[in-house]
Amino acid sequence: MRSVFFSQSEANEGWAMNGEIKIQFGDGTENLYGRGTLLLTMARERQPLYPARIVAARVNNALTDLQVGQKTDAAVEFFDLKSGQGMKVYERSLTFVLIIAAQRLYPHKDVMVEHSLGNGLYFEWLLGRPVTKSDVALLEQAMRVIIADNLPIVLRNMPLSEAIQQFEAIGNMAKACLLRQIERDTVSLYTCDGVMDYFYGPMVPETGYLKQFALTYYSPGFVLRFPDKTNPEVIPSFQDHPRLAQIFWEAERWGDLLGCPTVAQLNEAIVSGDFYEIMRVAEALHEKKVAAIADMVEERRPNVRIVLIAGPSSSGKTTFIQRLAIQLRVHGIRSVAISLDDYFLDRDKTPRAQNGDYDFESIHALDLPLLNDHLVELLSGRTVEPPFYNFKTGQREYSGRKLQVGPDQVLLVEGIHGLNPDLTASIPRDQKMLIYISALTQLSIDHHNRIPTTDTRLIRRIVRDNQFRNHDALQTLRLWPAVRSGEEVNIFPFQEEADVIFNSALIYELSVLRQYAEPLLAKITPEYPEYLEARRLTGFLRHFRLAPPDQVPSTSILREFIG
Repeated sequence: MRSVFFSQSEANEGWAMNGEIKIQFGDGTENLYGRGTLLLTMARERQPLYPARIVAARVNNALTDLQVGQKTDAAVEFFDLKSGQGMKVYERSLTFVLIIAAQRLYPHKDVMVEHSLGNGLYFEWLLGRPVTKSDVALLEQAMRVIIADNLPIVLRNMPLSEAIQQFEAIGNMAKACLLRQIERDTVSLYTCDGVMDYFYGPMVPETGYLKQFALTYYSPGFVLRFPDKTNPEVIPSFQDHPRLAQIFWEAERWGDLLGCPTVAQLNEAIVSGDFYEIMRVAEALHEKKVAAIADMVEERRPNVRIVLIAGPSSSGKTTFIQRLAIQLRVHGIRSVAISLDDYFLDRDKTPRAQNGDYDFESIHALDLPLLNDHLVELLSGRTVEPPFYNFKTGQREYSGRKLQVGPDQVLLVEGIHGLNPDLTASIPRDQKMLIYISALTQLSIDHHNRIPTTDTRLIRRIVRDNQFRNHDALQTLRLWPAVRSGEEVNIFPFQEEADVIFNSALIYELSVLRQYAEPLLAKITPEYPEYLEARRLTGFLRHFRLAPPDQVPSTSILREFIG
């Protein structure tokens, strides 16, 4: 379905001529308002129609802060906390309150948002000493005071040059450096309780919106926890992911080693000519990690016979398997690969999702008995004839291809269910090595604006789908919510079962991917609902200076996406 929107020429006619504007809401109703009426006023009027608190708006398919005064006719749709967009606004605003509270307690001691962890955000606090549980308790108390006082969060749009001067005046040179590199004429700044900051996206208008949160001490920092869109009134229990936290810590260390923990520093390296060294070191770190994983397989021989590789979409599994196979050969270990896709059930036996569509993401879409029979036979040294799944006909076929695994070989099995014990229930655990791969971003926009790992993977997929699958960005964005839902059910619950986690993110990749993704996103026009996400991603990519792709090594995981 296409969104309804008004053109600029229409906005200059009709109701606006009489000092009134006509607003068409998402449910089709129309209301008249005085020119300049705040979106916040409209939101309060329509709040009874929404199940949760309204926190932002879509105006003619552009995400907008509620503090904006509407001066022309427009199509307006509101986002509440039961929407993904609304929850992002909540998370961003809560981060700002945390920054303000930290400044109240320890002026000039910055906090840094690092990454997501355990249904929250992990922060570090630069106190010059270890952070304690008492520090975290005091910080939470200070945040609750700010929220109880219902302080205004004031939006101000200003010329970019003026914003840079504002940050220079208060000594925030890192923020000023970032803004100098942004390719736009104006910028939005937020101020609350005397603290000014730049954030990538809208905020709630008052701190009183942010009552639901908790802080959890997590050495050496802490985790900011908040609700999810399924129940905005409840804070989910903390889910610790120690293996994932360790990989994020390693990514942070790699970022410091490369001298580029933030986008501003990466951009400076591109301008100064240091980019190629950063790229080479980043690729060397990848190769070293793959070699270390091959060493682990060798150490666990002869018990380990199967290596199972799983990870979310666009994590680089295909390239990783190829590089792992080469490193195994260094140890004299040859590998045989099996595709789980070939073990799909015939189309008429495939389970269906709640909406009636075939659920190809379900583990029960695979012929588990046949797969396990073949695995047992192969590990016993016998020959099997694996099937070939014809995606056009939806039927299993056989081509006469035979497969056998010798005593000096291992099976490499890749698929989204690789870490699920039900996939290979017939194989003893000590004969399996489980590898989880994902792009766990090492980079932040700045200390207060993180780069979600899902954004990196989505941009990778947009580029790859266009390069190799004849899909435009619109198709990719339409499919992405279903892909993410499948990951939440089939991949993420099992990630802590992995014996080892491989981080496929490259610190420089978004500077290369930008030149491929930007023209694809530009083709999505305002009449499509996906325009909002395309515009957000385009704005995000413009934080990055362009880096040439010609020197990206042929073995790089990035080549899986750019060709």
